[in-house]
Amino acid sequence: MNEYFFNNRNLAYRKNEFRADRPTIVCIHGLSGSASAWFPYEKSFSEKYNLLTFDLRGHGKSKKYTDYAEYELKKFADDLYELIEYLSIQKCTLLSHSFGTLAALEFLHAHPEKVSSAVFLSPTAFLNKTLWFPIIKVVGGVLVILYRFIPFHPTIVGRVDYSPLIPSWDWDLRRIPKDLRATSVRVYTYCLTHAYAKNFDPMWKDIHVPTLLIHGNRDSIIPVHHSELLMKEIRGSTLVVLEHANHILVINNVPEIANHIEAFVQK
Repeated sequence: MNEYFFNNRNLAYRKNEFRADRPTIVCIHGLSGSASAWFPYEKSFSEKYNLLTFDLRGHGKSKKYTDYAEYELKKFADDLYELIEYLSIQKCTLLSHSFGTLAALEFLHAHPEKVSSAVFLSPTAFLNKTLWFPIIKVVGGVLVILYRFIPFHPTIVGRVDYSPLIPSWDWDLRRIPKDLRATSVRVYTYCLTHAYAKNFDPMWKDIHVPTLLIHGNRDSIIPVHHSELLMKEIRGSTLVVLEHANHILVINNVPEIANHIEAFVQK
């Protein structure tokens, strides 16, 4: 895997040597994460698939924008479209985690012809059914207004190394401060507020590609019941529930998830 920077969209990304005789997997990390969440998967996948990982805007080594409007989920999808067009990717399996599943959903909605199949890890669906939905709506809205009066001079901190933080709990005080420092509290707030500001739920039923959902039964951020509901929305989708897994399964349960993804892609 080599490191690159896509100047047109200010995105840092990683890829191996693309070959026409193998499938392509594009990975989208979660909120306050980065491409480093996919490093363990690179070891499993890079010899078998064309693999693209990248840092979402405001994350990792990609550019941080100062305005709230720049973190609308559609812009994340636009970034990805421009990147895969630049790399001449015709079709891909879209692999996403948590907040990244909303970016993937926006991308699928706008460019279904580019996606051959989709894998959603801990999908962020039915947010209005979570206990903290009204709290985040109100607090996030207030903070966005206050931030207009507070100067913001973002710096690129880089990616978090998750290897010494495994296993990581949903509310892990070893991981969260590192993530917030790398992303910044403001960018985190902007992204989270956008995720809760729009109702994405009607969009799930419009997915018409083979879809795999993977969720942990101990997820305290998005309960596994949400994926059970989601499986009914996405026709023909498959749900795998990982026992004793939480929301951060992307780094905690790498071997299990990698095996499920490979079986799904090969099928």
